[in-house]
Amino acid sequence: MSEFDPSQDTTHQRPGYLSVLAIFGRNSLVRDMMFRTNFLLEAVSGLSWALMNVGFYWIIFEHTTSIGEATGWGKYEFFVFLGTTWIINSIMQTFFMPNLEEFSELIRTGGLDFAMLKPIDTQFLISLRKIHFSSLANLVLGVVLLVLSLNQLAQRSEHPWHIDWIVLVLYAIYVLCGVAILYSLMICLAATSVWLGRNQTLYDFWFYITNFSRYPMEIYATGRGLPLLFVFTFIVPVLVVINVPARLLAQPLTPRAWWEWPLVGFTLIATVAALGVSRWVFQKALLSYRSASS
Repeated sequence: MSEFDPSQDTTHQRPGYLSVLAIFGRNSLVRDMMFRTNFLLEAVSGLSWALMNVGFYWIIFEHTTSIGEATGWGKYEFFVFLGTTWIINSIMQTFFMPNLEEFSELIRTGGLDFAMLKPIDTQFLISLRKIHFSSLANLVLGVVLLVLSLNQLAQRSEHPWHIDWIVLVLYAIYVLCGVAILYSLMICLAATSVWLGRNQTLYDFWFYITNFSRYPMEIYATGRGLPLLFVFTFIVPVLVVINVPARLLAQPLTPRAWWEWPLVGFTLIATVAALGVSRWVFQKALLSYRSASS
């Protein structure tokens, strides 16, 4: 009889992170399907708000040719920007926002105690335990707006114009970089609940800070906007979140300005730095946490 090798025993092996994420997704979908009407209403509500935004900007472009003078952000370039905004925000609202807004409630009720006892990284568990599938409706709408706008840009171009597959890969990478930067900002804001108590203004902070990222960065490049451009590019790098991936597809400036490719490189550095800082802040917050039972 061969000797028993504990390493071959798979009955007690812990599931991997992807398996756990799949379990979270299945549980969330089952929960959403139990209340189908609510699921549909949330999806329709999000789509209605997004379509009203399209209508609003369409009216603006009836009176102007671009967002900012000589910026290159015409109607369809800006709609590429808007579609990218929806894609990134939809990913945030699907995976992270529903969880992190409840972080202060976990502290108040003692739920964080149980999360810290689980045999899995606490930040992963806190960030992804619920998935809000109805928010994916805006992602689909963002992709549709993106495709239609790029098609219009291609038809309007005086020269043969197409999107190279390398540009599409870079676009996907920088969309993920934007998600990582926004997630880092959100987890830092949520972690302050350990020190500030019931931080129920997370949405307010989130709106105020990310509001600067919803427009092309050229509009901040003159006069009194320069301090905002510096702060929200190099200190709290929210301006690169949407601007960098959107510029790759929309190509608002032809030829490209000298600063565009350095900005692309800076975005990678900012992404790594933001993830590192947010991880440090979250771990610091956990060290300061006092159990609800103590």
